[in-house]
Amino acid sequence: MFGRSTLSRTGSFRPENLGQNALAMIGNLCFTFFVVGVLIFTIIAATYEPEDPLFHPSTKITNFFTSNSNATFKSDDTVVKTGEDFLASNQTAFSNFINITDVDTTPSNANAHPDARALEGCPGPLDCRDPELFHMLMKRAIEEFKDIHFYRFGKPVLGSNDSTCDMAWRFRPKEGKTAAFYKDYRRFVIARSENCTLSIVGIGDYHSGVNARKRKKNQKPGFEKTPGKQEGGQPLLQVVGETVNDSLPVVESENSFSRGKYLLYSGGGDRCKSMNHFLWSFLCALGEAQYLNRTLVMDLSICLSSMYTSSNQDEEAKDFRFYFDFEHLREAASVLDQSQFWDDWGKWQKKDRLSLYLIEDFRVTPMKLTTIKDTLIMRKFGSVEPDNYWYRVCEGETEAVIQRPWHLIWKSRRLMDIVSAIASKLNWDYDAVHIERGEKARNKELWPNLAADTSPNALLSTLANKLEDGRHVYIATNEPDTSFFDPLKDKYTTHFLDEYKDLWDENSEWYSETTALNKGVPVEFDGYMRISIDTEVFLRGKKQIETFNDLTNDCKDGINTCSAASS
Repeated sequence: MFGRSTLSRTGSFRPENLGQNALAMIGNLCFTFFVVGVLIFTIIAATYEPEDPLFHPSTKITNFFTSNSNATFKSDDTVVKTGEDFLASNQTAFSNFINITDVDTTPSNANAHPDARALEGCPGPLDCRDPELFHMLMKRAIEEFKDIHFYRFGKPVLGSNDSTCDMAWRFRPKEGKTAAFYKDYRRFVIARSENCTLSIVGIGDYHSGVNARKRKKNQKPGFEKTPGKQEGGQPLLQVVGETVNDSLPVVESENSFSRGKYLLYSGGGDRCKSMNHFLWSFLCALGEAQYLNRTLVMDLSICLSSMYTSSNQDEEAKDFRFYFDFEHLREAASVLDQSQFWDDWGKWQKKDRLSLYLIEDFRVTPMKLTTIKDTLIMRKFGSVEPDNYWYRVCEGETEAVIQRPWHLIWKSRRLMDIVSAIASKLNWDYDAVHIERGEKARNKELWPNLAADTSPNALLSTLANKLEDGRHVYIATNEPDTSFFDPLKDKYTTHFLDEYKDLWDENSEWYSETTALNKGVPVEFDGYMRISIDTEVFLRGKKQIETFNDLTNDCKDGINTCSAASS
């Protein structure tokens, strides 16, 4: 009895029950795996935080921040792309330029030089308004500047003395990639011979014809081809070089203010972040204001991140208008300066019983605010990042409803005018090379070949197959010592940003205008302005050679990141 196995007394292990036992064990294992899987999924779901949509945007916005190439400038986080960068070129408008055959150039004296005219009424001062002289000036300009197309000439006016005339024109580079027009005004020096024949003996530099800068009231239009039929719905194009009027909008009256509806974002963690971050959040607020049909109350005082400052510290009290085209924003959208708004609110809020609707949770969607009747909707953001970023309002279901109005944000026309001046000094006929060195060139672990690939000898070898000898080459670089590139002068005429300091020094238009905008305090030409201008001049080169596509096989974001950057 005691010698018999214990197992033999267990009926469940009888041969006839083995199949049932196996099925039960398999079922228990599957259930265990299921429970463990659910537990792991629950933990991941509870702790997962989505990546910052500013730097990993949805497919709707990706095209605005990235490109299909691993191009240095096209995807550089330090350089902001704005609305005008993505406007499709209106070929109808751009194709309607003025040819030299459109200008009446029949000389009064058949034997005279093509740039000479014998005008009636020779005695007396030079008459810049004379039609024949006007045609002579237009013809000379078209012949002189062969790499641009002309679209409009203004009537000439008297220059600095009786032998000069100032004339303005609207133009665009022949190989221009940006959907924009430019304005230049130059001084023409005119000689008059004994037989009263006039000839043009000189043309001044970019923006030298200051008397033609502003169009006078009641001035008759100059010369322009009959505009072609415009395509419907074409967006407004920026005209770089026009006089900038970015004064603050003014509320007409107490009644007008009290009848208005406003949206204001307050606080948050967006200050002193990169310009990309700032725009991503600001355009969320502007998009919500447009969706709710309200005026956006905006703070024109922004904080410049330390990544752009010479002090390497965040710097407050930078004016929005230093970096962006406020005139265009003001004319295309309903916005109001925050300081002026609070002044008016303080005067009329109690008297006119103006109400405020406060929101302190970014998860309250704009769709839930469409029925709010209060005068002011204020979104107040806390101190905990990233939940206090403005752009959180536009996440989730709101993303499909609120469209960020990129077309309303253009770069500062004052900065773009510096870009136009540099390109004009190069006659819009130059190639451009971006050479990134600095910290990346010193970091051999992430960029093992960059320093060697961007050395002068390597550059000469690489560029020999890409650029023609003797070309003007603009070099955009973060290398502080530009003499490092002196060996390139043997084959090319090189140019760097600092060659054009006169465009922003104390005698420049930019300096005087920004100082006036800043209440008499001179404005520093900061790192962001330098980056922006360097980039824009680079992008206007006829050929564009980029560091991480053309000069080195290293990846822009470090070793083994090329496929991720290009995807």
